[in-house]
Amino acid sequence: MVDATVHQQLGTLIAEVKNLREDFRRSQDRSDAGRVSMDQRMDELVERVRTLEGSVTLVKEEIAEMKPVTEEVRKWKLIGMGALGVIGIGGAALGVTFADVAKRALMLLRAA
Repeated sequence: MVDATVHQQLGTLIAEVKNLREDFRRSQDRSDAGRVSMDQRMDELVERVRTLEGSVTLVKEEIAEMKPVTEEVRKWKLIGMGALGVIGIGGAALGVTFADVAKRALMLLRAA
């Protein structure tokens, strides 16, 4: 009878070990699948970062090309504003002169 109990307990122990091995195998399979998924996501991230680095490099090059043009446009703007100021002063002087000439002409016409 002792032998039967020992055999039954040994059979139960063997079944539990088999179940533990199966659980461990399933856990390993899930871990492997998780690592594969993680590797894929990491590869996608690496590719996105490469693309982003390429885009940033292109943007930097374009900005470097645009900077001299921007500086030149600013220079033109300042020159244009100075020219407008000179034209405005000249126009005002011309207007005052024209008004003075018109006033004198009227004075001469009234005197005559």
